Amino acid sequence: MAWESDPEDFSPAATIVPFDPPLPLLRGPVNAGPGDDASAGSFVLAFRDAASWRSAYRATESKIVEQCKAGARAGCSISVSNKCKTPLWKIILGTKQMDFKEREQCEEREMSSCMALAEDACISFAKVKCIPAFQDARIATESSSEVGNAALERVTVEEEGSTNYKGSKLMMDSFVDSTS
Repeated sequence: MAWESDPEDFSPAATIVPFDPPLPLLRGPVNAGPGDDASAGSFVLAFRDAASWRSAYRATESKIVEQCKAGARAGCSISVSNKCKTPLWKIILGTKQMDFKEREQCEEREMSSCMALAEDACISFAKVKCIPAFQDARIATESSSEVGNAALERVTVEEEGSTNYKGSKLMMDSFVDSTS
């Protein structure tokens, strides 16, 4: 049996699959400085500037909080449903009828208190997960940064010839608290 082919099936429009353009890298390679671990190689990955580091920190922290709240919402709804339902033995014995209005009010009250507690826990959890990774992240110094020099904060680098510094230099209590 011969294949019946339509010439249009093999046209570039029909055979080329378009892809989205690649996202720009958050970090790029910079020459390792004298204080960097030489066994890791001659390059380190570093954020272009303090602004990109700060932006990545805030985006990561907010994504973790968002996902944590979604999980907490599911857990709270299960917990609230179990807590507010009328005990089965009361229904079977006929001592109490199921009151849906009362149950709805109970669920609203319990859900709001559960989510308030979960929100605080999610914010703390996000900080615990983000701070270790971002305090060790490298940020390019002005001399090694090729783009974004205008937004670069002036940070004193102790070592001469250093091409980067750690994010821990930018982490202060005021910064970490202001991201929430």
